[in-house]
Amino acid sequence: MSTNVVDRTMSPPQLCECPGCGLLQTVPPLAPGTTADCIRCSTVLHRRSKHPLDHSIALNLGALILLVVMCSAALMSVQTAGIAHSAYLLSGPAELVQRNMAILAVVVVFVTMLAPFGKLAGTLYVLIRLHETPPPLHLRRVFALVEQLRPWSMIEVFVLGVFVAYVKLGDLVTIKLEAGVYALIALTVVLVWADSALDREVVWDQLDPRASNNACVALGGHTSEAVGCEVCRLVSTPRHGHAHCPRCESPLHHRKVDSIARTWALVIAAAVLYLPANIYPVLTVEQLGAGAPSTILGGVEELISSRMYPLAALVFFASIAVPMLKLVGLSIMLVTAQSGRSAWLQDRTRLYHVVRWVGRWSMIDIFMESLLGALVKFGNVITIEPGIGAVAFCGVVILTMFAAETFDPRLMWDVARVSPA
Repeated sequence: MSTNVVDRTMSPPQLCECPGCGLLQTVPPLAPGTTADCIRCSTVLHRRSKHPLDHSIALNLGALILLVVMCSAALMSVQTAGIAHSAYLLSGPAELVQRNMAILAVVVVFVTMLAPFGKLAGTLYVLIRLHETPPPLHLRRVFALVEQLRPWSMIEVFVLGVFVAYVKLGDLVTIKLEAGVYALIALTVVLVWADSALDREVVWDQLDPRASNNACVALGGHTSEAVGCEVCRLVSTPRHGHAHCPRCESPLHHRKVDSIARTWALVIAAAVLYLPANIYPVLTVEQLGAGAPSTILGGVEELISSRMYPLAALVFFASIAVPMLKLVGLSIMLVTAQSGRSAWLQDRTRLYHVVRWVGRWSMIDIFMESLLGALVKFGNVITIEPGIGAVAFCGVVILTMFAAETFDPRLMWDVARVSPA
C-alpha cells in the first residue's frame, strides 16, 4: 500500500500510556486532522496530520537546503567610521572562542547547526527509505535519535536572537540585513510547517507495523507490567529481563530512573548558577574608550530608557522571567511529588508541559550576545564583548532543560494514588 493511501485512512486503535499522568488507555481510530487527549489530564496523546508523508519529504528537503544557505551566507553587516564587518553563523562562536568561552561556542554551534542538520537529515533519510518494503531495521534507531534531537534544534529561537541584535544595534552603527537572515526567516517558517505536518505515529507504524499489535496481544489483558516507551510511545511488557522497546530498542523503564533525585540535583545546580548569571556582566559596550559592563537586568533597563518597550519585555521575559519560572515550577512539582499532594494535579501537569516547552526560549540572550560580539569590533570607536555572566546564564538554560526532561510528571499522579478516570 502506498504511503499516501495510508496517511489518509483512519488510524488503527492503539494502546497508549499517557506521558503526563501514566494512565493506560486506548486511543480510538482518528481521522486526519483530529487530536486525541488523555481522559484524565488532557495531555495530547496523538495528533493526526492531514498531510501525506511525501509532503513532509518536500518540506524537510526545502528546510535542509535553506539551512545550508543560512550557514554559508552572511547574516548581517555593520559599518561605522569607514570600517565594515559582516557576521556569519560561525562568526559568533569564533569570537567566543577568542574570548576563552569555548564551551559557550560549542553550545551555540550545536543548537543552531548540528542539531538542526541532524534532525532534518535524519528525518529526510527515514522518510525516503520508508518507501522500501520492508523498511530497513536501522531506520527505527535513526528516527529515535531524531526524536531526541528535537528539543535541541533552536532555529526559531535563533531568529529572535538575530532580531534583538538587529534592533539593539540600530542606534550604534549602520546595520544591514544580508541574504543569510532571509534564509533564516524562511527556514524558521518551513521548519514550523514541517514539524506540524509530520505525523510521527504514522512513521512509527510504518517502520514496524506489527509491533503495536504484537505488543498489545502480549499484554494478554494484564497491564500491571506494561511499560510505555519514552521515545516511540509503544506500550509493551519486558520479556525475560530484556528491558528494551521491541520497536525502537530504547531502554524501558516503568518510570524515569531516579527522576526526583536527578531533577533536584539539576535544579539546585541551575539555581546556584542563576545568581552569577544575573550578577556578572553578560555584555560590555565600549564607545570612544568609555563604557561599562552590563548585566541582564541592566540590559533591560537600557532598552526601557531607549523606549524600546516591546524589546525590553521580550528580553525580560526570556532572560529573567522564564528561568525563574522553570526553577520555581520544577521545585513545586518536585515538592508536591515527594509529599504526595493530590490537589491541582491537572494544573501541575500543564505546568510541566509549559516548563518543558518554554525552557529553550531563554537562549535568545545567548544568541544575541554571540552576534553582537562578532559584529561590533571597531577598536576604540565602539566594541561589544560578551561577558562571563553569559556562560553562567547558558548553564542555567541547559541545566533546566535537562531537569525538565529528567522529571517524570507521572510520579505526581502515582504518589497521589489517583484512580483511573
